[in-house]
Amino acid sequence: MRIVLKPGRDFAVRAGHPWIFSGAIASVDDAAEPGAVGEVHGADGGFLGRGSWNPKTSIAVRMLTRGDEAIDAAFVRRRLEAALRWRSALRGSDAWRLVNGEGDQLPGVVVDRYGDVLVAQFLTAGAEYLKPWVVAGLEALCAPRGIFERSEGNVRRAEGLAASNGVLAGAEPPADVVIEESGRRYHVDVHRGQKTGFFLDQRPNRDLVATLAAERRVLNLFAYTGAFAIAAAQGGAAHVTSVENSAAALVHAEESWNRNGYAPERATFVRADVFEYLRGDRQPADLIVVDPPPFARRRVDRDRALAGYKEVNLQALRHTAPEALLMTFSCSQHVDAAAFHGAVAAAAAAAGRECQLVARLGPGLDHPQGLAHSEGRYLKGLLVRVTGILAATRR
Repeated sequence: MRIVLKPGRDFAVRAGHPWIFSGAIASVDDAAEPGAVGEVHGADGGFLGRGSWNPKTSIAVRMLTRGDEAIDAAFVRRRLEAALRWRSALRGSDAWRLVNGEGDQLPGVVVDRYGDVLVAQFLTAGAEYLKPWVVAGLEALCAPRGIFERSEGNVRRAEGLAASNGVLAGAEPPADVVIEESGRRYHVDVHRGQKTGFFLDQRPNRDLVATLAAERRVLNLFAYTGAFAIAAAQGGAAHVTSVENSAAALVHAEESWNRNGYAPERATFVRADVFEYLRGDRQPADLIVVDPPPFARRRVDRDRALAGYKEVNLQALRHTAPEALLMTFSCSQHVDAAAFHGAVAAAAAAAGRECQLVARLGPGLDHPQGLAHSEGRYLKGLLVRVTGILAATRR
């Protein structure tokens, strides 16, 4: 299959961007089924590389290679070897992201390691095409106890694929997989937990919470299964309040707290809608973590999402003690870092808080992203310190 781009529409792909949108394509010769590999050429006929083809989505081609390489089992194994070499230098945990999609030049392929269990997602038609080679390569290179698939979600549906869950190789993982991260123990449900079971990308930010939490009253919002709460307890927090709307996740969070051996009186677990909880009168907190699910799952949701980020951070800042810290995140791909920063700054102004930006936050080193692929930088965070009350809001 030969894919030819329109004149002037090859700049991004030549600069290293992994996606080619349907509007940039002039012609397709011998079009194949979704997921098949095609040769990509510029309008001048020059060869640009090979990529996975899917005419059902706006991202029509996801680039696999810029060279004249055959896309086969040997190619996939080389990509896996490169990904594993980078992770081999990382320490302090037995859970990592081993393959991060476009960031590891295997678009749509996500593989997370939880001890001796691998959990894989094949989110695109191209990833589905590569699946047998990926599984064989992981078996040969990692020798896991088992490889479990959790291929589901909006991206896969948009690609025209049904959900696919189950054992791909080896043994089925247990219902409760225990991992260790920087001295913290987490219990992961790889069968039913969100994504592959745990948010591995937040590891450096959990480590940071452990560094900052000593003697602080911590408010952990959108707590899910309480990973940030455990980090705060490890760091010596005076008390941690975790707020989460899911009853099942909150039970998991409380169980994890107890399994780590922390005193029950140092924690409070509240089942509530976070927005409603924050609108009430609460004791001021010294460290607030705001880690919501994505507010913008589609580009058309961007403006509504920004309003949501402003509102939740405004309400959180209302509950800050003097010199408190706010650690706040967006994992919405369609909200870029600048827009998120603007929403948080607007929230601080509306809440009447003068703030310092202490750090910009992101995922761990096991989540590399292509330098030209800004869309891959989905997790954005800010660490903010409250330094005073704005004059206009003083009474």
